[in-house]
Amino acid sequence: MTALENLQRLSVQLPEAPRPVGSYVPACQAGDLVFVSGVLPFQDGKILQPGKVGRDLSIDEGKANAQIAVINALAILQQELGDLSRVLRVVRLTGHVASAEGFGDQPAVINGASDFLVEVFGEKGRHARLALGAFELPLHAPIELELIVQVSSP
Repeated sequence: MTALENLQRLSVQLPEAPRPVGSYVPACQAGDLVFVSGVLPFQDGKILQPGKVGRDLSIDEGKANAQIAVINALAILQQELGDLSRVLRVVRLTGHVASAEGFGDQPAVINGASDFLVEVFGEKGRHARLALGAFELPLHAPIELELIVQVSSP
């Protein structure tokens, strides 16, 4: 199945790609790699659940926000590439989790994004990853993700 068919199977419709909240581009291609800038869990133009995981959000709520953020990253890729079928492989996912003091389950939270990428891309969605805690994230978001994917020529 294609990525688009898998999104349909999962009843996920890609939103409009979020606009940058600073002075940068949402994605940049270098050779066959596309680097997606930090993506927040925006839904309908706002951060759905601001706060810190382990204090304001549970692990499951953090995972759900990681999934929303990666869906936004896919919307950016769709906008940049024109077709998600050009993705040959998800190379790396970096996940930042706004964490309450003493919270150490960042990998479990970022699994919300990692597992979703495998659901959408199959084996091509398995990736290298970094999951780390952050004291604060932009707009009090609980999650910020970066994504690097390898793509085919148009």
